[in-house]
Amino acid sequence: MKRLLALSAWDIAYSVSMAIACLISYQIMTHALSGVVANDDKVLGGLWATAATVFVYRDSRERSWSAGGARFIATCVSFALCLLYLIIVPFTPLGMALLLGIGTVVMMLLGRRDDIVTTGITTAVVMVVAAMNPLDAWLQPLLRLIDTVVGIAVGIGCKWIGSFVFDRYVAERKQSSLI
Repeated sequence: MKRLLALSAWDIAYSVSMAIACLISYQIMTHALSGVVANDDKVLGGLWATAATVFVYRDSRERSWSAGGARFIATCVSFALCLLYLIIVPFTPLGMALLLGIGTVVMMLLGRRDDIVTTGITTAVVMVVAAMNPLDAWLQPLLRLIDTVVGIAVGIGCKWIGSFVFDRYVAERKQSSLI
């Protein structure tokens, strides 16, 4: 029980910097999409960018970078499949299931089995949102790709900056305790 209540300075710094990164992602996307898309798409863009930020915000810079690459590849596969499908035909549950199966095979062929879940979730969200807005359904893959890229960039950027600031703080504290 005592371990559950013990947080290090790094734990607090990590939590605060991730929260800031998520806020930045959300604000960037909702601001960027204001006046360009309907309010629902604007809010969804903020949500999707925030989710991408959470996804890539890991305990080390290297792991964040790796998670960002994985998220980007999975999103690109989903983007390509959904865009091609939605340009040709409207949403159907059978079409979504077909895309989920094709996305799984593509990720297997790319040797990225660990990223099948991310591709599937992205595909399901894009397709369901496209079903909710059939007139502009083909825009959904593009919007979610942009949201994801912003979320990845902000997440990785904030992780690197936050780690650098924390490392400097620790180094200065150590240095001052030696004097």
